[in-house]
Amino acid sequence: MALDLAADLDFAHSLADAADAFTLPHFTARSFTVSLKSNQWYGEEHGTGGDMDAEWTWVIDPIDGTSNFVRGVPVWATLIALVHRDLGPVAGVVSAPAIQTRWWGVIEGGAYCNGHPIHVSDISDLSEASLSITENAAWREAGYGDWIKNLKRSVKRVRGYGDFWQHMLVAQGAVDIAVDAIGLEPYDIAALIPVVHAAGGRIVDRSGETNWRGDTAITTNGLVTQL
Repeated sequence: MALDLAADLDFAHSLADAADAFTLPHFTARSFTVSLKSNQWYGEEHGTGGDMDAEWTWVIDPIDGTSNFVRGVPVWATLIALVHRDLGPVAGVVSAPAIQTRWWGVIEGGAYCNGHPIHVSDISDLSEASLSITENAAWREAGYGDWIKNLKRSVKRVRGYGDFWQHMLVAQGAVDIAVDAIGLEPYDIAALIPVVHAAGGRIVDRSGETNWRGDTAITTNGLVTQL
């Protein structure tokens, strides 16, 4: 299926510009309902609206990393995804104004950071890999405690960059594996998938499937397979 998403990507950038300007969790659906009258939209702040039978859905998280935002930590971003009813997320914008960085990607259309093409790393040996992990109690409660422990012991370096940032660092080749907390929502994941996949990486849930409606996200460069 050939997709011409240039206009949609431009619109996503305009939404990110608006969110960057206000940097408020009250960035509301009113600012884009006119432009999205032929689409459905879904977001953290305002649930679902628009044309419920539409082929396309805009999925928006005004501020991913709300705790960081509230406490003055500059790692937070606006996440915007365009999701097709059958194909899933096909375009994503991740805009982090506090660190003056924006990533975007389109499936089969490339991934970019501040206008420069990005690609995942070429690390294939787990023992040489850099891992970022957001470890919460839900991983242990779900029976993954030993897996988490062994993964951390197996890699070269462990950090906790958190939220969207760790996944974007995989996309740009600075980190090789990112493991997010269990308990994510679709609006936390949808925008990440096109960027990571367009950069050559892979993002899956804990069952190993690419699922924007899953409850966690595990991102790799697609080469480290010993997880």
